[in-house]
Amino acid sequence: MAAISGGKTYHHGDLRNALICAAVDLATEGGPERVVLREAARRVGVSPTAAYRHFDGRGELLRTVRAHAQHVLADAMERAAGREPGADDPALAAERRLAALCRGYVGFAVDQPGLYRAAFCVPRRTGTELLMPERPAAEPEVRAFTLLREALDALARTGTARTGVRPAAGAAAWSAVHGLSLLLLDGPLRRLPAQRRNAVVETTLAMVVSGTRAL
Repeated sequence: MAAISGGKTYHHGDLRNALICAAVDLATEGGPERVVLREAARRVGVSPTAAYRHFDGRGELLRTVRAHAQHVLADAMERAAGREPGADDPALAAERRLAALCRGYVGFAVDQPGLYRAAFCVPRRTGTELLMPERPAAEPEVRAFTLLREALDALARTGTARTGVRPAAGAAAWSAVHGLSLLLLDGPLRRLPAQRRNAVVETTLAMVVSGTRAL
């Protein structure tokens, strides 16, 4: 994937990357619905024709933005885990890492709702895109899930969780933090004041961690 510089200054020396940067800004401002190839071209200062030399259409551009958003979500999770203090007890350390990764996930959703929504959007091929062969997808496996699964694997190795239920536990943990994130963004929990929201987040994370012991 092309490097993303971010910000509002777009460098025409690499038009494809400049368009991606503009599209990421659009997603940050208003979610995947705001990502339009013509608008990205306008922001960069080139014609739509020039933009179509690099992207078949909105769908391809949005898929690139989605891959970037998935990367930065996982990066936010890893930063949250990196801030978590370690522990001499391996089981406690593994539990803290799992909780921190989940906290980073929800925190990213709350702080970057536009990019979070873009990370899980489903781009559709329309117009001229349908007449062109689809370019190979350049997106990795959703790294956020991989991080959660690896944290659960590490927890299982400490003997506090059953090793036979790790795949299901990973999906359950992801479902919990993803569902909570959506409730905080678009559901009734969006009206919670910060203190109560944090309490709900921490309670959910505690349930995710404790649930691994009961599976």
